[in-house]
Amino acid sequence: MRIATFNVNSIKARLPRVLEWLEDAGPDVVLLQELKCIDNDFPAMEIEALGYNIAVHGQKTYNGVAILSKHEISDVARGLPGDPEDEQARYIEGTIQGVRVASIYLPNGNPVEEDRKFLYKLAWMDRLTAHVRDTLLPGEQPFVLGGDYNVCPTDDDLYDPIGWADDALCRPESRGRFRALCHLGLTEAWRALHPGAVGHYSYWDYVKGRWQKDEGVRIDHLLLSPQAADRLEACEIDKTPRGKEKPSDHTPVWCELRAA
Repeated sequence: MRIATFNVNSIKARLPRVLEWLEDAGPDVVLLQELKCIDNDFPAMEIEALGYNIAVHGQKTYNGVAILSKHEISDVARGLPGDPEDEQARYIEGTIQGVRVASIYLPNGNPVEEDRKFLYKLAWMDRLTAHVRDTLLPGEQPFVLGGDYNVCPTDDDLYDPIGWADDALCRPESRGRFRALCHLGLTEAWRALHPGAVGHYSYWDYVKGRWQKDEGVRIDHLLLSPQAADRLEACEIDKTPRGKEKPSDHTPVWCELRAA
């Protein structure tokens, strides 16, 4: 099973690129983020024509996550538990061939000086950790949590550690919570298979020629439960879509799990 995560930065604006990539790469499961549309406006017809089932948790103008799968998606749950007043569409879960998957669009948290945004990010991460610890891990079902985590785990994961030191993506509070999540027993798939690698990114800003100069950050991750990690065979960053015309500022990251 090949599972990919892809922040599309507006499914409507990037639909030609997404369809092109789905046809070329053919992943079994796709975890999409930043749809920027409500459920009814999601381009289901075009994606279903490529053989995918769809589960969407959308929101007008902002956020929005989805799961695409060549197999049936069952037991879909929308929204991250822990705060009934949180209406932002940032989390969706479903089960595909015995594997529980989630598409995650973690809050950015910037500007840090605006406490409300940064504190929301940290509280959201605490809720995610609690959900994994209290609900997903005790179930002993293999699971993969993929998405835009808006966290650079270490200084090896961005082009300018000094310049980004005070950014919400790199603050100690954000990194500490990401480590706490992993320390529950999860495996960060790309890093596990590329220990010590430096200069590999999944996001490049549109400004200042960041893509052309390869000045990026690695913030799109696939976290695997112990049962899923035991089946991990490969994990790579697919930079091809980022070099296309009118691309997302992110590019897909995928992992491959061998059959159980």
